[in-house]
Amino acid sequence: HAEGEVAKEGIDINKSLTALGDVFAALTEGHSHVPYNNSRLTQVLKDALGGTSKTLMFVNCAPSGSNIEETRNTLHYARRAKKVTNQQAAK
Repeated sequence: HAEGEVAKEGIDINKSLTALGDVFAALTEGHSHVPYNNSRLTQVLKDALGGTSKTLMFVNCAPSGSNIEETRNTLHYARRAKKVTNQQAAK
């Protein structure tokens, strides 16, 4: 198990990813409020996620059977991200 600084870093990463998931949900479900300010990560990605930018998400999955649960969770998260549609830029 992770301890000390490594554990704290893992907790911070999970908080940021949870906040990003909340933004995905708000954007795909048409909420009037999108919680961009809940995390530094979502603040930085605000223009890419809700604006007119083209956005890519790369997902890294391990082929090992011991990572099956993490791989499943990662693919589920990526499916949520895929549902986000940005506005078309004016030409």
